[in-house]
Amino acid sequence: MQPILDRRVLTHFDFLLFFFLFPLMGLSAFLIHEANATLSFKQGLYFIVAFVVFWGMLLVPFRRLDRSFYIIYWFCIFLLVLVNVAGTSKLGAQRWLSIPILSISFQPSEPVKIAILLLLAHLIRINPVPNGGYGWKIFGKLSFYIVLPAILILKQPDLGTALVILIMGFGVLFLVGVHPKIWITLGLVFAIASPLIYSSLHDYQKKRIHDFIAEKPNYHVRQSIIAIGSGGFLGKSKEESTQAKLKFLPIATSDFIFAYFVERFGFLGALLLLSFYMVFVMHFLAYFKNNPTDHFLQAIVVGIAILIFVYTSVNIAMTLGLAPVVGLPLPLFSYGGSSFITFIALFGIFENLLAFKFSFGYNRPSRKKGFLAQLVRALGS
Repeated sequence: MQPILDRRVLTHFDFLLFFFLFPLMGLSAFLIHEANATLSFKQGLYFIVAFVVFWGMLLVPFRRLDRSFYIIYWFCIFLLVLVNVAGTSKLGAQRWLSIPILSISFQPSEPVKIAILLLLAHLIRINPVPNGGYGWKIFGKLSFYIVLPAILILKQPDLGTALVILIMGFGVLFLVGVHPKIWITLGLVFAIASPLIYSSLHDYQKKRIHDFIAEKPNYHVRQSIIAIGSGGFLGKSKEESTQAKLKFLPIATSDFIFAYFVERFGFLGALLLLSFYMVFVMHFLAYFKNNPTDHFLQAIVVGIAILIFVYTSVNIAMTLGLAPVVGLPLPLFSYGGSSFITFIALFGIFENLLAFKFSFGYNRPSRKKGFLAQLVRALGS
């Protein structure tokens, strides 16, 4: 029996991932520390938790879980239902669950993204895409697992996260392959139902749309645009960054951290950061193209690429007044733990699917020796 840890683990491990992670985390820590030393300490704790989560995800044999993905998914659905029943409210939104013993709270809408991706990957693996793409039957089944959590999150209310889940889920199906007539039909239905969808939005959500299409943006966006414009081509020193230093720029460490970054590093810094994110997205899409038979890996890397692209584009667009302010953080850059740890967990799953593909992938080892037994044997050899 070949041990689970061998040379192929290092051979297929994507070390280039850290080339993207460390610069983003380093710049994030630098800017957050400049703006608020207390938040910098908390972000450091999130980094430690993320480190543990990453290596924990790396050692889970995801290709062998099979029906366990249903358990993970429905447990996350249960948590979303629990939020609507006994969740904690902040700023008028009931999106958190509190853990009294640890005195912390978390958003179940974050781990549900992972659960959706894992279940979709499993279902796509056992139902390979036929010529011409999925038909209505399989598409309807996959859509159910995407739409259900989106509806529960929309009730919190959290329109931004609900839309992210819909874009992520259906984006995976679009790239994997669905019959074109299905997309045409859905496009027509959405266009006809748009007035009804708008009328069902909450008043504050309608206000965000009104602020977006108005000639004059709201206060937060105006200050963000001023900060971006004041950065010039090369940016300003910390002492000269008056928008952030004098607290004119709201939420400078999270939602509007891009505006603070541009004030400090200017147009050139913004161009380099945007290019960096673009290459990051393309890095994951390259795995989608180069692994046409590994449907599980394809679904995961497409989901990660879509999440990075959506979060980045929407966050930057809203700081420029080109999109409504929906509270989406700049991935791996904004202050906060929920979104950051979700991305790190997904990266751990991605590395697992690469590094251990040949150890417990499609040619499964004997059930007589479980995963932990093989791991102990490998570590002792």
